[in-house]
Amino acid sequence: MGKRRGRAARDTAVQGTNDSSIVSKCSMAALGYFPDDFLSCFVTKNSRRAPLINRGYYIRARAVDQCVRNFLLQTQDSSRRQILSLGAGFDSLYFRLKSDGALKNAVVCEVDFPEVIRRKAALISRTKELTELVGVSESTRCPSSGLVGLHGDDYMLLGVDLSDLSLLENGLKQAGLDPGSPTLLLAEVVLTYMDNSQSSAVISWAADQFQSACFVLYEQIHPEDPFGQVMQKHFCQLNSRLHALTQFPDREAQRKRFLDGGWEECAVLDMNEFYHRFISESERKRIEDLEPFDEFEEWHLKCSHYIILTASKGGLARTSPPRGSAGFTVADTPETRGSILARECPMAPPHTGPRRFGHKSALLGPDVIISTGGFGEKSGRHGRQRDIHTLIRQGRRWVTGCRHASEEHWDARLFHTMTWLPDSKCCLVLGGRLSPLHPCSGILCLTWEESAEGNTCRVAAGPPSPEEEPPPRWRHSATEVVFRGDSYIFVYGGRSPLNAQLEDWHFLHSKKLKWEKIPVEGLVPEGRHSHSACSWKGGALIAGGLGAEGLPLGSVLFLSPAPTGFVWQSFETHPSMVPRYSHTAHVYKGKLLLVGGVWIHSPSVPGVTVIDLSSGQTSEFKINTTSLGWPLMLHNHSSILLPDETSLMVLGGGGNCFSFGTHLNHQPVLLDLAEIL
Repeated sequence: MGKRRGRAARDTAVQGTNDSSIVSKCSMAALGYFPDDFLSCFVTKNSRRAPLINRGYYIRARAVDQCVRNFLLQTQDSSRRQILSLGAGFDSLYFRLKSDGALKNAVVCEVDFPEVIRRKAALISRTKELTELVGVSESTRCPSSGLVGLHGDDYMLLGVDLSDLSLLENGLKQAGLDPGSPTLLLAEVVLTYMDNSQSSAVISWAADQFQSACFVLYEQIHPEDPFGQVMQKHFCQLNSRLHALTQFPDREAQRKRFLDGGWEECAVLDMNEFYHRFISESERKRIEDLEPFDEFEEWHLKCSHYIILTASKGGLARTSPPRGSAGFTVADTPETRGSILARECPMAPPHTGPRRFGHKSALLGPDVIISTGGFGEKSGRHGRQRDIHTLIRQGRRWVTGCRHASEEHWDARLFHTMTWLPDSKCCLVLGGRLSPLHPCSGILCLTWEESAEGNTCRVAAGPPSPEEEPPPRWRHSATEVVFRGDSYIFVYGGRSPLNAQLEDWHFLHSKKLKWEKIPVEGLVPEGRHSHSACSWKGGALIAGGLGAEGLPLGSVLFLSPAPTGFVWQSFETHPSMVPRYSHTAHVYKGKLLLVGGVWIHSPSVPGVTVIDLSSGQTSEFKINTTSLGWPLMLHNHSSILLPDETSLMVLGGGGNCFSFGTHLNHQPVLLDLAEIL
């Protein structure tokens, strides 16, 4: 009895995912991402979702739609073809295809839990536009099987639990599905809610049941990395565990599952690859212009954790599917030379580090770290952070805060830069944004004062902005360089409300705080944002970033000092650096350290990349997080090199993880670099 109640509760929870999903699909369609005039018929109350969620459901809709239309194109000469949607929920696929005139000689059968089918049939029956397309006026019941159904000439609904294959097969026979006709089976985030033995049985049953068929699966992968752990936790909290992740955690495991289940061919793409190979550049630009957007890390991570799989057999296996553009390639996981242990930074209780992302941190002398801005948590509430967070070393531990702080000029910006100038005892804050439509301009100066009465962090506005001030930006870099003996801040790249990737640069005199023009020669590099920049030999090392095509870059550039100014040079690495962005970087004893970030060309997650600046030799190191007990996300973080300890402190990091909620790293983390350096 207890097991049946538990199963019933899980089934109800899974049915609840349909209600949430259809609202998100409706939001996406209403804003013009994907044309679908019928989704709103299945939603009682519209709700506008966040841009990240709209994009996520757009790519899902595009991937499934392309597979369905490919099937209809391949079978256009057939006298009968069939679409069998498993766990269809309130999907509007049939109505969209029927209104487009795409269902000639085709029938659509949708299967879901009886209660879901009953609700869907009732909604259709009450909506004139839908009943006219179906050709029925009311829901009916299959007399011999007892299945709740709605029947039209080319559309039917069957209420069946997919774990009962004998009942499913009986219902499909009575609905008139022909095992000999070309058939497309569709399962969007359905099989993973079932026990693996049951879902594998569905896959094998489908291969046995239909002579010429294609199976399309949209599902999650990669449960082991930090984003995957947050994803799993979300579904577990909804009592909708993703069972397939344990046994089929990646693309190859899913592919083998179908081949072992009787399918002749199988291809798998993650959604990053689909987006850049099968969606045209003009279409990508169209959807990227629909809403202000600045959540690139979570977008790419979400896409790397979802796949579109197509398996085929019979006549459909002998038809070559479209290959899409070859502009995106998947690379093997880079070989690693070892691992780096991550451990929580020793903090004197009850002190904590900054729980935020999109912030910046700076080391003021050996024992003081300040962090500003970002989005995070304070007093149990999420939002842009207005406080200035300080860490002060006391012996072997760190404590937070200073007794006095002047923060009236701080405006809680994100994705700014903060450059510590030891000679001036000042941190220069440049750029940043309040929202993707509201960049910050001007210069802020942060000073740190120590006295017997207490420590004070003061924020003051810089001098009035002259006409030469560069356009406002965020996700840029600001690096100290030297020209003719004077120190300058080299500001490069970033984003603005009008430009997705800026390719310009500017020089700010560190003492005069005046913008000056300095000649720069060499080939102008591709515009980018979310890259890293480090001072080296009087110039600046630029690594990675997100380029104009929306893809991570794998280049390392050197702005090299020259007698008349600077010159752009390409820095070769061996092997080539895996393209990445949203990482941090440091130069230490002739080596460039790249910490974390996001890459989408490789199935793993970035750790620490060490580049020897004398030879260009690249070495990859994993980060061992087993001692933390929580997922460490190394993007949108800040990091501080502690040379006296040969360690690196990671502060903050995380993001709004698609519809799975906000994840913030719990504590500052120390990475021991002694062994790798």
